[in-house]
Amino acid sequence: MNTRFNGRGAGLRFALLAGAASVALPSAAFAQDVDQASDEDDLEMAQPADGDEFGAQQDVATGNRIVITASKREQTLQDTPISVSVTTAETLERAEIRDLIDLQTVTPSLRVSQLQSSANTTFIIRGFGNGANNFGIEPSVGVFIDGVYRSRSAGQISDLANVSRIEVLRGPQSTLFGKNASAGVISVVTQAPQFEFGGSVSATYGNYDQFIVKGDVTGPITDTVAFAIDGSYNTRDGYVEAVGLGENINDRDRYSVRGQLLWEPDAVSSARLIADYGKIDELCCYVGTVQAGPTTPLLFALGGATNTGPDSIYDDRTFLNRLPENEVENYGVSLQLDTEFGPFSVTSITAYRELRSRNEQDVDFTSVDVVNELRDQSVDTFTSELRLTGEFGPLSVLLGGFLFDEKIRQVSGLTTGTQSRPFFDLLAGGGVPGTLSGVEFALGLPQNSIFAPGPLTDEFFALDNEAYSIFGTFDYEVFEGVTLTAGFNYTDDKKNFTLSQASYDPLAQINVVDAFIIGATGGAINSPTAFRSLPAANRAALIAAATNPAINPLLGLTALQFQPPFLNLPNSVEPGRTADDDFSYTLRLSADLYEGLNGYITYATGFKASSVNLSRDSRPSAADFTPGPGRSLIAAPDSPIFNAGLAVPNLTTGSRFAGPENAEVYEIGLKGVYPGISFNLALFDQTIEGFQSFAFTGTGFALANAGVQSTKGIEFDMTLTPTDNLVLTMATTVLDANYDEFTGSAVGDLSGSTPAGIPELTFAASAMYTIDLGSSGNRLIPRVDYYHESDTQILDGLPDFADPTAADPFASARAAATQFTREVNQVNASLTFAMDNGFELSAWARNLTNDRYLTTIFPGVAQSRTVSGYPNAPRTYGATARFRF
Repeated sequence: MNTRFNGRGAGLRFALLAGAASVALPSAAFAQDVDQASDEDDLEMAQPADGDEFGAQQDVATGNRIVITASKREQTLQDTPISVSVTTAETLERAEIRDLIDLQTVTPSLRVSQLQSSANTTFIIRGFGNGANNFGIEPSVGVFIDGVYRSRSAGQISDLANVSRIEVLRGPQSTLFGKNASAGVISVVTQAPQFEFGGSVSATYGNYDQFIVKGDVTGPITDTVAFAIDGSYNTRDGYVEAVGLGENINDRDRYSVRGQLLWEPDAVSSARLIADYGKIDELCCYVGTVQAGPTTPLLFALGGATNTGPDSIYDDRTFLNRLPENEVENYGVSLQLDTEFGPFSVTSITAYRELRSRNEQDVDFTSVDVVNELRDQSVDTFTSELRLTGEFGPLSVLLGGFLFDEKIRQVSGLTTGTQSRPFFDLLAGGGVPGTLSGVEFALGLPQNSIFAPGPLTDEFFALDNEAYSIFGTFDYEVFEGVTLTAGFNYTDDKKNFTLSQASYDPLAQINVVDAFIIGATGGAINSPTAFRSLPAANRAALIAAATNPAINPLLGLTALQFQPPFLNLPNSVEPGRTADDDFSYTLRLSADLYEGLNGYITYATGFKASSVNLSRDSRPSAADFTPGPGRSLIAAPDSPIFNAGLAVPNLTTGSRFAGPENAEVYEIGLKGVYPGISFNLALFDQTIEGFQSFAFTGTGFALANAGVQSTKGIEFDMTLTPTDNLVLTMATTVLDANYDEFTGSAVGDLSGSTPAGIPELTFAASAMYTIDLGSSGNRLIPRVDYYHESDTQILDGLPDFADPTAADPFASARAAATQFTREVNQVNASLTFAMDNGFELSAWARNLTNDRYLTTIFPGVAQSRTVSGYPNAPRTYGATARFRF
């Protein structure tokens, strides 16, 4: 039987909701203009406020075109020959979008998922994205806030405060951005200080006792200096009951504050100084059992409990032995300098940021105390960008340089829980206790030493990354209305890393093949030298017996050897460093095809440097080490690590790092603006060679380069304004994704298959109508938006479902994952009463129909054939009062 786990609310069929949307289309953020004025008039109408490099966002209802800086120049959205979507400040407020996780509901090409802690969030554009659960892996989607690169998702997820707009650039953007933009860019632009006093304050109250307060104020200090201060506080009870612990998890408890100074000594120069601090202290995140495996009765035998059915995960009740505590501190300072001389404009943005993330949680996600984890991470980042632009008749030039210096440190470890030994004892004995005592006696280990409560691992990981880029674009107007663009980026990226770990479980220190050989020979063969002294036939006979489960009863213990000794590095074979460089480029032809209609053709490449596996699952490459049969050290063949005397018991191969990603895209686009309608269309064929895949296997993480992953697709968005008061938007993305080549995945050969988690169709729509209440200036503004993802498989495969006796051991692992799919149908709505004096009162709801689904799934930790998952949030609703002055 093929069971679908779409969750409650899946009965709201896409066809019905799409039909409703045709009457009341939801809110995408591709607001464009219906004004027929010339481009010059449009730019004059939408000039940025003094000191705001990125431009003040125009209200979609005014008919003004939006000025953006996707190309690092001020251009209208319609005139920017890049596939880019823009979410306006008004959309953020009306749709109650509070952070980048909510942003996906109005941006179809963007997908955002949060994993087991507040600090782990993945951004995906056009099906490409990675980097959430390992600080050594930078994301393929670069996030920039006021021009400053935020390298880790933990530094990107604070509530959005005083935002002017959010630009989402799709496809490789390496020639415009200095670091890791092989899949796309999210650029958040906030309001700069103003020389006119003003501000706003808002308060929100919602279900789950949610309380949010935000405020900002700006104004002049002198004729040349202005200030701005904003802050937010967000608290909410958790919506998931932690049974037996007296708390609810998946709560909100975060705040942020930011101060700015803007100095404009003359008409062509400015300096903008920004300092900010944000803190998150939350209990997150909820993991439930989607499918109970054969080990679940053992949990029950120990008095434990867990979700046991596909629907029970949506009951929002979790069974843990400790609360998942997350603390994130994120702070920094940036200075932006702008000046002009002659035909040139110069911009410099320099920033220093610190990120601190600490989380402790029960990582077996059951009420039985099996294993807990602590992670304490720090990231210190310095970035500096300098760019020069100039106009020389038909030639427009942008040249820039980018410096990046980052230091990452992680202290972490696993702790064996008080019920770990009883659980694994029952597991080893098929439900009968006492097996581990017999194993200890047979192997000469102290009694009660295997899975004894206490430290299981102690880890220290460090990564230093230095990189620089030189980039530029040249726009040449071949003749009126036709422009040829050439862009380039040269990047040099160097990483040095240190990984060290102590592993304490005594069973994991013993290789059971070697133990059998030593025992069978009375201790005579106890080293590689002694083994190699035997005749070949004797060696073969010993190995055949030692690897035969019918002869060697110890082989069944390998399933309990989760954390064997770790080979630290750098060492004499592995230097612990990567060095990458790349030349990326863009070629584009854009043209004014007809009055109000622009088109472009683009070929572009992109690059992301090597990523490092900063985890206890880092293993030497197959080129550096070859394990013996059954991971035997005694019978291991020659290899650089073995010959250097570095090999440790049970050492196997994997990856220390994944090589670079190289992106390529062919794209054709059309952008049109006419009375009452504007639209954008893009057709693309995008490929990433060496895509850095990072997958959880149940007891560890596998980092590998996919040979080639490609996506062909169509992106279309449209804004309709039938009347001055009604704005309708629609946006859709259709993707045809494929693993062209991926032979080394954690679930075998995926070549030719569709990557999981990438919906074929994504659709977003909105309707907003402004009702003027007489001549008072007061307005009533209803808004509804709808977001849909077509049914898609969630995970490529479940490794612990593999059958080692089959011709293709992982065929069953891939087949087991096909039953777990996700379909999204989310409706959001708001109703705002806006008074002419600046006061507003809004009632709102997100996920109005309470559509529940799984955002992702993964193999149960140390629980064979158990499937765990993260469900989405239930319906939330509330009211917001806001006053602008």
